[in-house]
Amino acid sequence: MVARGSIGIGLMGLGVIGGGVARVLREKPDSLAREAGSQLVLKKILEKDTAKHGSMGIERHTFTTRFEELVSHPEIDVVVELIGGEYPAFEYIREALTRGKHVVTANKEVMSKHWNELVSVAQEYQVSLRCEASVGGGIPLIAPFQEDLVANDISAIYGILNGTTNYILTRMAKEGLDFSIALKKAQELGYAEADPSKDIEGVDAAYKLAILATIAFGTEVRPEDVYHEGISRLERRDFRYAGELGYAIKLLAIAKLSGDSIEARVHPVFIPEDSLLAKVDGVYNAIHVEGDLVGRVVFYGEGAGPRATSSAVISDIIKIVQDINRGVSSPPKLPFAAERNVRPVSEIESRYYMRMNVADRAGVLAQISKILGDNAISISSVIQKESNATQQTAEIVIMTHPAREEAVQKALKELEQLPVVKDISNFVRVEA
Repeated sequence: MVARGSIGIGLMGLGVIGGGVARVLREKPDSLAREAGSQLVLKKILEKDTAKHGSMGIERHTFTTRFEELVSHPEIDVVVELIGGEYPAFEYIREALTRGKHVVTANKEVMSKHWNELVSVAQEYQVSLRCEASVGGGIPLIAPFQEDLVANDISAIYGILNGTTNYILTRMAKEGLDFSIALKKAQELGYAEADPSKDIEGVDAAYKLAILATIAFGTEVRPEDVYHEGISRLERRDFRYAGELGYAIKLLAIAKLSGDSIEARVHPVFIPEDSLLAKVDGVYNAIHVEGDLVGRVVFYGEGAGPRATSSAVISDIIKIVQDINRGVSSPPKLPFAAERNVRPVSEIESRYYMRMNVADRAGVLAQISKILGDNAISISSVIQKESNATQQTAEIVIMTHPAREEAVQKALKELEQLPVVKDISNFVRVEA
């Protein structure tokens, strides 16, 4: 089939990422054309702030505030959605697919919540739907899962999937900063939003994990299936104790397949300080994948930012254009496995770190040990270093052997009722 001279692109959203994509399309036309086989021509940009045309050096007539004008444009072949958020992005993506447009998106929220529906629509209309940039920014993840690792039965995913939280945790660990100060630093540098709640509470990572687990395990995993917990309860002393015990603290996204059940969760963990993931600092992301044939594979790189994310978006566009020029249709595939149950977090088994303030007197540890023992929780080690003579309290840290989450939560509630326990300051799961 003869390659087309040009392919029309419709871009929705000209924010940080959209601006980065537009810039690449304008600055590298020849090299992109060589890879794609056609010139990539930006035909329309859907953007409320049409004044941006001046700063971007883009002709005013390219801009529109009307979605219909973009999606009905006869020369637009590929629609790139970079608006963000669930709505109206979901409706726009769905409508573009039904109009026979190929779609590229970086929208993790939409793809994690509406994967099956959008993939079904793309299949019905025989168009492509690509979302490499929705997970891991510039790190190739979705394509390797769907193509390079397709011969493998994936059994586990461990990932640092959020650069904002990893930056905050790195500053807390390396410089002894309080959480609030580290968050403020992240915001000043543009690594955290003014409202950082989706990042620091683990929601963003849960969206990304839902997408990866859906692809890896062949069954739809929705965000509400993913247990998530944030990092705001972590204190400087937790990092100090972690270091003494030989661990680092990371916000980890974990998905495991065992038989017909899936484990999917995002929360802070202690991981061995000599592990690869423990050494991932700053805004970088890393994903450890375990497959039956390939063994262990680690993907590493910048997980966010306009340059890294633009790389993934442009790559998806080029792949679609190459398919157009070959005359082939490559709609995405639906999960193929039988429906699998996502286990509640109460059923997982882990080791645990517990930090609490207790009365500084004899017999306290015996009372705590009894409650833990009654719940089938065995103590691995105990640290007591600090005491407050004025309040007659001491801080103790307990590391447990593997125990069931449900039992640990029950024990923590019982410990809170003990008169000698002043507060349970924190508890963190431990991953080997």
